[in-house]
Amino acid sequence: MTARIIRDAAISLAVLALSVAPAMAAEKTLMLYGDSLMAGLGLSETDGFAGQLSRALGDDVTIVNASVSGDTSADGLARLDWSLGERPDAVILELGANDMLQGLPVGAMRDNLSAILDRFAEENIPVLLAGMRASPSLGSDYVTAYEAVFPELAQQYGTAFYPFFLDGVAADAALNQSDGIHPNSEGVRRIVAAMKPSVEALLAE
Repeated sequence: MTARIIRDAAISLAVLALSVAPAMAAEKTLMLYGDSLMAGLGLSETDGFAGQLSRALGDDVTIVNASVSGDTSADGLARLDWSLGERPDAVILELGANDMLQGLPVGAMRDNLSAILDRFAEENIPVLLAGMRASPSLGSDYVTAYEAVFPELAQQYGTAFYPFFLDGVAADAALNQSDGIHPNSEGVRRIVAAMKPSVEALLAE
């Protein structure tokens, strides 16, 4: 009787291990690498992009928010080695908005983003590149050059591409905070809902 009990217990443990293993294997770590738009400036952790995206994706995805408010593409490049101390399974890259707001050279932004994407490629980390649009006040030449950088880099590096991070939210006062730049909680909810399919496809890689 004792031998049978031990055998049955061993079988039960084996079945449990088999049922748990696939779930553990499915767990992914997603790094958010951006500026204040993903850092959640002006919002609680729950209402910010990381918090809302985490709830949308579920418990199988751990989100590491390595976004820093105010960062330009140069700032993101400068801290990349440190940020990759714990290697993620995938990354959403959203940088360049502050380059535009400061009127920084488009060529320098392209070089910085290229260097960041080079590093992710070296680490074999899938990337979802989020594009940005420029303010018309900067002039048509700047706007055209700036907005071309993101799709061109996505094509060059073969990364997944989300054309405009603030799509459907930018310039809508009801979806933004009082500064007119950063989304409020409802604005973030809409961004997360729109991006979720792209993020899920990224994680499936």
